[in-house]
Amino acid sequence: MTDTLTRTFAGLPTAEPDDIGLSRPALKRLTAVMEREIAAGRAPGLSMLIARNGKVGFAKTLGALGPGGPAMPLDAIFRIYSMTKPIVSVAAMMLVEEGRMLITDPLSEYIPAFAETKVGVENGDRLDLVPLKRPITIQDLMRHTSGLTYGFTGDSKVQKLVADAGITSHDRTMAEHAEALAALPLRHQPGEVWEYSFSTDVLGRVVEVVAGGKLGDVLRERIFEPLGMDDTAFFIPPAKLAREAKPMSPQVYINMGDNPKPTTEPPRWESGGGGLLSTIGDYARFLAMLSGGGALDGERILGPRTIRFMASDHLGSNVDRSHALLAPGHGFGLGFGVRLQYGLATTPGSVGDYFWGGWAGTTFRISPQDSLFAILMVQAPDYRVHLNQTFANLYNAALV
Repeated sequence: MTDTLTRTFAGLPTAEPDDIGLSRPALKRLTAVMEREIAAGRAPGLSMLIARNGKVGFAKTLGALGPGGPAMPLDAIFRIYSMTKPIVSVAAMMLVEEGRMLITDPLSEYIPAFAETKVGVENGDRLDLVPLKRPITIQDLMRHTSGLTYGFTGDSKVQKLVADAGITSHDRTMAEHAEALAALPLRHQPGEVWEYSFSTDVLGRVVEVVAGGKLGDVLRERIFEPLGMDDTAFFIPPAKLAREAKPMSPQVYINMGDNPKPTTEPPRWESGGGGLLSTIGDYARFLAMLSGGGALDGERILGPRTIRFMASDHLGSNVDRSHALLAPGHGFGLGFGVRLQYGLATTPGSVGDYFWGGWAGTTFRISPQDSLFAILMVQAPDYRVHLNQTFANLYNAALV
């Protein structure tokens, strides 16, 4: 745990590391290695947490909140980017559990503009537009087989069109963002290829349509308030700005077309794929709910079978899963990557682990087999893969 053991962390019960199968020497090594990474200039600071059997056994902050800033506090607020996706996916499955939609529903039932979307097929210097073989479904959005793409993950003709369209503009509303995507060609036929994309942003708009409110309001009312995630939102209120974690240089955000200064009020575009900010304590409560079968402190968010369904591979053998962001030995469920084999991957882990991370370096993993969840919060886009793999190697080494 922290240097001074308390009974709870973020309202979650705590335990001595030895009592829940965590090696103290290995945790000291994890701390020392991350201190070395900070000293090497890979990040100003970071926060780590490991829980087993529903109890937090290790929570540590290292380094500074930002370059030249104060010490990293446990309540630092991080841009979690794509760790937004699992939260929005949970919101969507809450609507499924309530009988308000099916994952087999066509996307066009909720956003009619997608009924006219075409697929872009490269033919030499020409981009031919061909009809969909079948409609995009809600399941396609959740497992990234919609055919949509990001403009920054490749240089195909479709990706160049997406990049040039200014899809990430914060001047658009959620509805306008979805309409702009529907007007562009897909990169693949729905259901054929795993392509990391704006799928969860579109899913966020579906949540708005079905739930009848802004995405941020729906998430707050349905997930954040029930779980006590008081610091998670699409913006940082002015009173909390002093807790904002920052990278070594704001230029990394500028290079990605993102504003290095977070908005202090709800934005027009509440990106369901990457717009949330959160703390390690808030996200630990979200993961505790998932690893605890869908409930926390008497508040049920989802049923345990729904979580097991989400955390299972939904790609099967007919989906091309050769994308660089889908690691060997892994599949993808409804909002999460899923480990399918002990081997092939780049770090240790257990079959059935489910996880995801964010562009700035935040990452989490839930292991049902090991009754574990672990979180790394850091703002280090340039070193996110290195830091994520280092963290995974060392917390796995601590399991005894």
